[in-house]
Amino acid sequence: MQNQAFSETEVRQQVRTHYAAIALQAEKGCGCGCGTRPETLGYAAEDIALAPPGAEMGLGCGNPTALAAIQAGQTVLDLGSGGGFDCFIVARKTGPTGRVIGVDMTPEMVAKARANTAKSGASNVEFRLGEIEHLPVADASVDWVISNCVVDLSPNKAQVLAEAFRVLRPGGRLAISDIVALQPIPEAVKADFAAYAGCVAGAASVAEWQTMLQRAGFNEVQIEIKEGSRAFIESWRQGAGEYVASANITARKPVA
Repeated sequence: MQNQAFSETEVRQQVRTHYAAIALQAEKGCGCGCGTRPETLGYAAEDIALAPPGAEMGLGCGNPTALAAIQAGQTVLDLGSGGGFDCFIVARKTGPTGRVIGVDMTPEMVAKARANTAKSGASNVEFRLGEIEHLPVADASVDWVISNCVVDLSPNKAQVLAEAFRVLRPGGRLAISDIVALQPIPEAVKADFAAYAGCVAGAASVAEWQTMLQRAGFNEVQIEIKEGSRAFIESWRQGAGEYVASANITARKPVA
């Protein structure tokens, strides 16, 4: 799905600029998530404590780490890793024999995440600069792809999912928390970039997500709407809870 109000180039440039500004702020910014507390999104206190100060930036809409049954020794890729919050949580799950890779297209976010790595002392986490539509990751090299309210920002979501499929090993899994459209989004909202950067205007429908995942090659596709999310989404933008909600999205790359 593509928001016709903006070209792909305009979306990438404006999203990069918007999130660069958030990365440079001393406090949490307002983008996807808009300051929603991690406890509200389903993170346990012990998991929040695993990340160094400054990694959690209030930009998520769910908890993909709870959807992924990550095991020691596995490799996990986080799409749009921001300050690295989810990466530091799953790094404890993979253990020292595992590996966590965060990819973000904003240099300021990557710099922030790398600084957080130094503070955390984690040796199995790395952050790479790159677009999630063109991942700087080798074919069939990761066991899990996770993402928290980032695919929604892409002007080419189908390409993102195709890339996720490419980098997953056979049998690898996708676990995403993101915003989905439950009914047509008003044209005035689509034309408002603040609504796009806030993960509302660019939301794809459940049917569109299913189609994109299946065309990418995934099976075992499941999309669970979180009705309770409408309350905190309403705090991002008045009226948004009427037409979008957060969802848990999971899928698997076939073994054969």
